[in-house]
Amino acid sequence: MIRRMLRRDTLSRRIALTIVAAMLTSLALNALFVQVAGIWARPPIERTGLLEQIAATVRVIEAAPVPLRPQLADAASSPRLKVAWKAQRADFGLPAGGNPVEAGRVPVLQLLLADGRTMEAFNPDDWPSHSPQAHYAALVQLVDGSWLSFTPPERVWGLEASTRIAVVIALGLIATLLVAWIATRQLAKPLQRFASAARRFGGDLRAPPIKIEGPEEIRQAIIAFNTMQAQIQHFIGERTHMLASISHDLRAPLTRMRLRSEFMEDLDNQGKQIRDIEEMQSMINAALAFFREDTHGEPTTAFDLAELLQTVIDDYRDQNIAVGYSGPAHWVYEGRPLGIKRVIVNLLENAEKYAQHPSIALSGDGYTICIEVSDEGPGIAEESLERVFDPFLRLETSRNRETGGVGLGLSAARAIVREQGGELTLSNRSGGGLVARVELPIQ
Repeated sequence: MIRRMLRRDTLSRRIALTIVAAMLTSLALNALFVQVAGIWARPPIERTGLLEQIAATVRVIEAAPVPLRPQLADAASSPRLKVAWKAQRADFGLPAGGNPVEAGRVPVLQLLLADGRTMEAFNPDDWPSHSPQAHYAALVQLVDGSWLSFTPPERVWGLEASTRIAVVIALGLIATLLVAWIATRQLAKPLQRFASAARRFGGDLRAPPIKIEGPEEIRQAIIAFNTMQAQIQHFIGERTHMLASISHDLRAPLTRMRLRSEFMEDLDNQGKQIRDIEEMQSMINAALAFFREDTHGEPTTAFDLAELLQTVIDDYRDQNIAVGYSGPAHWVYEGRPLGIKRVIVNLLENAEKYAQHPSIALSGDGYTICIEVSDEGPGIAEESLERVFDPFLRLETSRNRETGGVGLGLSAARAIVREQGGELTLSNRSGGGLVARVELPIQ
């Protein structure tokens, strides 16, 4: 089972690899810290390599005559190690009580200290706190009682033990956060593309299937979503084709009924029947137009929504109908301009037909864009605000098609808005009138 999990690209495998990578990175950073920060992290003097250099230098200087020892000490000095010879220990100005060095801890010193001579080591911590003279140093007593000092010339600031622990913990957290951030981005990319494709399908029922990628769990979710999407598209296509066929087939009997009515002797009943037939014909034509537009989707494109609304307002102004506008002069939006224009024209026609003083307001934020078409008419009863979106429902009770229409306008408008992932709602204004609110998502 574990072998199968390691072979497959699953979420559990990625999480396990993330944990292992975070641990390895943390160890690598800690090792780098120990190596790079060797001096300022205050390692013990045995780890600095200083004692090995001391062993060889002591042998040479101790074998020379006393008058030559100061010159030999200067000659043995280097940029990395300063050597000095003094007859008395106090002449060096070092703190009292250095740390005695055991020869057994450094094999090369066993021969050097075999006769029991004293050797002391000083760490930066041996100096008073914040002393500017704090540094590493080593003292070796020669056979005649004189002393040699060995001092690295660089000043060492060093870190306290608590600070070093804090640095190690911080490096571990940095490694964990870095690896987790990279792994999360790799895992989030297919999820983001999946969510984006799902939103696109909410606004476009003809959207292509989602590319199968990512861990096994996400791939299975994408396959299930693509299957559901194909079934929905097939169902909508079959439903639209069936309804369009029914509406088309109804034309033939209506035509025959119209011809028969021409031979009726009762002129009053003849006129009523002809009006009913024409009304049914109008409903069928509207239904066919609705289904035809539903099967020929408009592609999505970037356009200036504010300019589109101004164009609609100018068209009404040419008809001597004043339509107010409030909003920005320009607003680039990615959607279906012809569909949005049809929705706005439908709402303005209703406002102009049943009310007065129509106006358009355009606003939005970073997530949605809002178009409000308002009027100063009588409004609609609260219980009918949703019913008016039902197909072929007319609140205007007259039989006049010029005033009542066939009842498909708002249904078609809401369908267009929902196809783009938005929503169309109606509400009554507090001061009287109706507000049609179109909300569209910003892609």
